[in-house]
Amino acid sequence: MVAMTVYHHQHHRTNTSSSSTSSDGQVPTTTTTWSSSNQLHGPVVEEIQGLIKVYKDGHTERPQIVPSVPPTLLPPDLPVTCKDVIIDPFTNVWARLYVPLLHHDHDKLIPLLVYFHGGGFCVGSAAWSCYHDFLANLAAKASCLVLSVNYRLAPENPLPAAYDDGVKALSWVKTMMRQEEAALDNNNDWARKCDFNNIFLGGDSAGANIAHNVSGLIIRRSSDSLLMAIKGTILIQPFFGGHARTASEKNMTKKTCPLTLDVSDTYWRLSLPEGANRDHPWSNPTTTMLFSSGGGLYGKLDNSNNNNNNNVMVCIAEMDILKDRNMEFCDALGRAGKRVERMVYNGVGHAFHVLDKTQISTTRTTQLISHIKAFIASLAS
Repeated sequence: MVAMTVYHHQHHRTNTSSSSTSSDGQVPTTTTTWSSSNQLHGPVVEEIQGLIKVYKDGHTERPQIVPSVPPTLLPPDLPVTCKDVIIDPFTNVWARLYVPLLHHDHDKLIPLLVYFHGGGFCVGSAAWSCYHDFLANLAAKASCLVLSVNYRLAPENPLPAAYDDGVKALSWVKTMMRQEEAALDNNNDWARKCDFNNIFLGGDSAGANIAHNVSGLIIRRSSDSLLMAIKGTILIQPFFGGHARTASEKNMTKKTCPLTLDVSDTYWRLSLPEGANRDHPWSNPTTTMLFSSGGGLYGKLDNSNNNNNNNVMVCIAEMDILKDRNMEFCDALGRAGKRVERMVYNGVGHAFHVLDKTQISTTRTTQLISHIKAFIASLAS
């Protein structure tokens, strides 16, 4: 069953195991070598078993726990094409673009969803098979273009690097929009299908956090032409934290949620700026400075005439340690004047749509895609 509520109202950082992009835009598989000893880099100072290991000198290792796949690896019966594109060659930021094939209406322009993958800001890739499969399916079922951004990871690139990469991705979209408007031959067939007046931001876990903060950055740049084009944000189990523990953080067990409290705390230590704690606004957005009615980011938005970016869909898993924080986040958004669609997916835990292949998770993922499709359709003009 799915419940819906609608509101109206500290280390040296060196990169040793990140993906690279070739000159033709194809993204090779990430390769990582585990160190056999601590002699070269000193003792391990942070570790999430099987995911990431950080040494005293900042050397970082990530085993390839999830396979990376090329964009061409798609089911033959799925009406989607896919390719990798370079967003910023200087920071090695790239994205995977999914284009649905609409046989019933070739001339119809379709919305664009700019998506950010999860992984606690520290692991994950747009080339991971779990995200590739989910987003290809989402593009086909929701009839929207999906741009899956492969942003820089912490601790080598602590926040706000991922937010900056999100803004760069939107700047790239704006460039493509201008080229299409100028009728330039940029060899981008997808741009001729894209409705650049209907753009959505989305992501899951840390990626939802990125989508939320990138949305805020665009709002602050009120003169940005993209502001009017962004119709809403889709936040799937957004990764937030705080110093005080919530009931779901204290009571959810490892058996019911793949994201544990220890893992969550480690991600925040690795990704936040040095000296910051979990009550930093990037971790805990329910602080009064962000949601005050008279000022701050959303106070400013309340008094504006642009309501496009007031539309937020928050997808919550019943058995997620983030459940209570996500609920509080929805309440705070509602008080700030946002229109919030809150969807609660019963019987599943964190990242069920990409990490869990049980029957109930498959059912909930189908529902999730259906809800995303409806949210986009209801706001696309």
